[in-house]
Amino acid sequence: MVDGTLTLGRLLGVSELILGLTVVAAGTSLPEAATSIVASYRGERDIAVGNVVGSNIFNILAVLGVAALVSPTPIVPDASALAFDIPVMTAVAVACLPIFFTGHSIERWEGGLFLAYYAAYVTYLILAETNSPALKGFSAAMLGFVIPLTAVTLIVVTVRAYRGMRRAA
Repeated sequence: MVDGTLTLGRLLGVSELILGLTVVAAGTSLPEAATSIVASYRGERDIAVGNVVGSNIFNILAVLGVAALVSPTPIVPDASALAFDIPVMTAVAVACLPIFFTGHSIERWEGGLFLAYYAAYVTYLILAETNSPALKGFSAAMLGFVIPLTAVTLIVVTVRAYRGMRRAA
């Protein structure tokens, strides 16, 4: 899969980072997605959540750790990954925190929101890779509307959940 993706990417002039962040990431995550979807449909929500959380922890710690151990040279993240992708990953992790305050559940609207954010992330990557003139407007919309709206939503959800927990105690 990696060789095929790299060959296709080179033919299309797409960077390895973009291929790794999109095609390879989605391809290697599809079995996890299928497992989580089936588990959730069958009512085994702990399996669905455990699969996602466990997979991410394993990928970051074990896979990256083993790759660094066997690599003849240090693994140095691309500057664009350090500037954009890693902060996005951190922001997504922070965005998941209110779930722990809201009855430990992920509602459908939250699932839809996360899916929409992934679509926006991939759209941004494609626009940036192709040097599209639409990137400026897309970035402005994300920074001026989507991110502030998300921040307000996270704050409101967290405050409401906190108040609910205090009333219950």
